[in-house]
Amino acid sequence: MAFLTLTSIQKLFPGGVAAVADFNLDVARGEFVSFLGPSGCGKTTTLRMIAGFEKPTSGTITVNGKDITYTSPNQRNVGMVFQSYALFPNMTVAGNIGFGLKVRKRPKAEIAKKVDELIELMHLQGRADRYPWQMSGGQQQRVALARALAIEPQVLLLDEPLSALDAKIRIVLRKEIRSIQRQLGITTVYVTHDQEEALSLSDRVVVMNEGHIEQIGVPSEIYNFPTTAFVASFVGTLNLVSAGVIDAAAGRVSVAGQEIRTNRAISSAASGDIVTLALRPEGIALGDGPDGSNRIHGTIDDINFLGSIVRIRLHLNDGAGGKAPTTIALDTFNEPHLMVPTVGADVAVSFPREACFVLGASRDSGVASEDVGAKV
Repeated sequence: MAFLTLTSIQKLFPGGVAAVADFNLDVARGEFVSFLGPSGCGKTTTLRMIAGFEKPTSGTITVNGKDITYTSPNQRNVGMVFQSYALFPNMTVAGNIGFGLKVRKRPKAEIAKKVDELIELMHLQGRADRYPWQMSGGQQQRVALARALAIEPQVLLLDEPLSALDAKIRIVLRKEIRSIQRQLGITTVYVTHDQEEALSLSDRVVVMNEGHIEQIGVPSEIYNFPTTAFVASFVGTLNLVSAGVIDAAAGRVSVAGQEIRTNRAISSAASGDIVTLALRPEGIALGDGPDGSNRIHGTIDDINFLGSIVRIRLHLNDGAGGKAPTTIALDTFNEPHLMVPTVGADVAVSFPREACFVLGASRDSGVASEDVGAKV
């Protein structure tokens, strides 16, 4: 049964611009859900409507069966953590953490006990009397999280809370956030544009684009089985190429004059259609591969060492004059004795049928092949 429900939520700004349109979501009690998408996709606006800082133009928001759509923020039992920390500079760590309880006129002894518990939970021992300006960004964000948790909210909202921190601190804090969320069993909605954060933290991910939900699913589903071209290109590094359908029922297509088989029928297209074929770089390997694998040939254009992986970019040229070659990238794990071909070498690469999938069809035969797998 859903604990937090958003039904047909719409938010129109002046001029009729739809920041959020037809947003529907059920969140179970104790679930961790992330809103993932580019800047301006409506994820923060949706979060602010749950918090009460923005009012929906239409639709309803309920928490544990209670309609809170137009309830003021201070009347909702919702905790909010902001990207900018938003700590009170004139208050100590203890003062910041206990502020919400003080506003609620809780007894001093109760406030002190809760503050001590949260200081320990957030690993802030010995810092209760410090002020925000005396602390690092990571420590300040821990204080902000403790302040949000102090009121024991029904729902915890986090608006890109780690984006202002350096990479190593982000990794540490996101592990702590997830551990604390599980420990407390609190229903959590997390906003981020960082796909790695969303995939590593969440029970489910809501991918948003231009105010709409593109796809909702568990992280493995979002990554491995995207349902739209936007999700496929936004989440992870991906090769997207145009392909001509040879036999839709058999899942056979042609890319740069070379046949590729998918592991399922292409229900959205017919023979002769142009479709978009998606292929993850990590699914491709150098060499012919085992029997039943797809095998294609190309020429290496570039080799990039990216730490734990090596990215090899090659083009497939069917010899048609005047047409730009189709380019794809493949990833292989780096190791001290890795042998890779040289730039300009002709190579064969292989991948299983399940590593590629069709995203959509078009009757426009002029669709160009492209590689959009450039998130490195």
